Amino acid sequence: MFKFFIQGAPLKEQGNSIALLLFRVFAGILIMTHGWAKIQNFEAYSQGFADPIGLGVQLSLILAIGSEFVAAIFLILGLLSRLAILPLMFTMGVAVFVVHGADPLGVKEMALLYLGIFTVLLLLGPGNYSLDRLLFKNKK
Repeated sequence: MFKFFIQGAPLKEQGNSIALLLFRVFAGILIMTHGWAKIQNFEAYSQGFADPIGLGVQLSLILAIGSEFVAAIFLILGLLSRLAILPLMFTMGVAVFVVHGADPLGVKEMALLYLGIFTVLLLLGPGNYSLDRLLFKNKK
């Protein structure tokens, strides 16, 4: 067991893919809770949701739900992962730099953390334990 902590996983590629799977699933489930809350309280949110880029309150809310809930499902499954990450990154970028741009770090910290996670996943890809790998493994 000590050897694991010093040298890493015995099969590096397998260990990395397991780590990416866990990273994708945890991040996806956690961001989905934000989207689900918006779905459940759509009427209340539509009364005071931010309209940071001028699309209208309800459309901004619908786009946030699509990102935080629908794209998160794709991320969890590892299906079109890099494409699914783009709306998540956009939503978190708008939250960090526009909606909470003037707020202290403590207020925008969670969105900034998600933005960092999604950036890492965009760069690394979904790993071997994903539907992307299963469906597109012969296409490089």
